[in-house]
Amino acid sequence: MSGFKLTANMEIDFNKSGGLVPAIIQDANTKNVLMLGYMNREAYVKTVETKHVTFYSRSRKCLWTKGETSGNFLNLVGIKADCDKDTLLVKAIPEGPTCHLGSDTCWGENNATSPLCFLGSLQDFIEKRHEELPEGSYTTSLFKDGINRMAQKVGEEALETVIEAVNGTNERLIYEGADLLYHLIVLLTSKGLRIEDLAEELQVRHSPHWQKH
Repeated sequence: MSGFKLTANMEIDFNKSGGLVPAIIQDANTKNVLMLGYMNREAYVKTVETKHVTFYSRSRKCLWTKGETSGNFLNLVGIKADCDKDTLLVKAIPEGPTCHLGSDTCWGENNATSPLCFLGSLQDFIEKRHEELPEGSYTTSLFKDGINRMAQKVGEEALETVIEAVNGTNERLIYEGADLLYHLIVLLTSKGLRIEDLAEELQVRHSPHWQKH
C-alpha cells in the first residue's frame, strides 16, 4: 500500500477546523468510498493502535469505533493525509455493511468487488511469493526455475488457450485463459513489471494519435 502509513505521529492539522478533520473511508479492495466521518487526534491515535477505524461523534461529543455495537468493524489498512494535512484518506476492509441503515455504503451503493481489481491484488500476492519464496508453493517453484521456464510456461498456456478457442468450450477457454494470465503475471513480476504496465500500454494505444512502433 504505497504511500500509506500507520503511525500515531503523522503530521495532521487538527487545529484548522477546531480539532477535527474529515476522514474519507475507502474500501481497500474495491476502491469504493464507504462513508465520511470526522476524527480528532484521539480518534486518529486509537484507530492506528486498535486497527479499527474510530471517529469523533459531533452529536454525542465522544469517540466511537465503527462496529462497536453492530459488529460491522472497519479494519484499518492504511491512512494518509492530503496535501493540506487537513483531510484523511483511510483505507479499510469492512466487516458487513458500513451504513447504519444496512447498506454497503452511506450512499446506498453496492460495494461489489470488480474482478479486474483482483488482478492487482493477485500480483501483490505473487510479488510476496517472489520476496519470501515459501517452500511448497507452485509460484515459488516457477521463480526458482528461472526466466526461461517462466517464459516457456506462458507459451504453453497460450497454446492451450488457442486450442480451446478453436476446438473447445467457452468454459475451458476461460480456464486456460486464466492459466495464461496467471503465468504472464508471474513472468512480469520476475522482470519487475506489473499487470498495470500492460493496461497502461493498452490505454496509450487507445488514443487516436497512437502509432505502432
